[in-house]
Amino acid sequence: MLGANGRIARIVRSRLLAQHDVQLTLFLRNADRITVSNPNRESIIEGDVNNTALLDTAMVGQDVVYANLAGNMERMAAQIVNAMVQQHIHQLIWITGSGLYHETPEPFGSWVERTVGHVSKEDTRRAAKVIESSNLDYTIIRAAYMTDNPEIDYELTQKGESFKGTLVSRASIATWC
Repeated sequence: MLGANGRIARIVRSRLLAQHDVQLTLFLRNADRITVSNPNRESIIEGDVNNTALLDTAMVGQDVVYANLAGNMERMAAQIVNAMVQQHIHQLIWITGSGLYHETPEPFGSWVERTVGHVSKEDTRRAAKVIESSNLDYTIIRAAYMTDNPEIDYELTQKGESFKGTLVSRASIATWC
């Protein structure tokens, strides 16, 4: 889990530990932010995704990569894809926001562009192109405005389809991870 202390990541982590027999590698910039709740199934790596050597090490033995990050998205996507290819990992779950493909209907679409920012969106769009150009089996989750409502309620859209809503709970997003 890259960005393991993110709000969605914490929900995903809890769900995986409660429902599945999985081993989790929790990768985050400040390891003091989280505590291992199950030392038999969890390990922590403190570091930055931009540290390619550390990222490569973190990828060893992984089956799936979950990425919920902020920063230079295109650079991080390229580094993650490269590390995954080197370690023969095929499945990536990438969390991002709505508007990635200009699919958010008006007036919410303009609000997303203004609020999130054009430069940020363009970097995120370039990151998506990096992922889409890879041979990975990927899921790009394009979340609308996120809430902390625990209710699971969402609608799926595929690339090229317009968004059908403007709000989604982080709990709903976590069900896809």
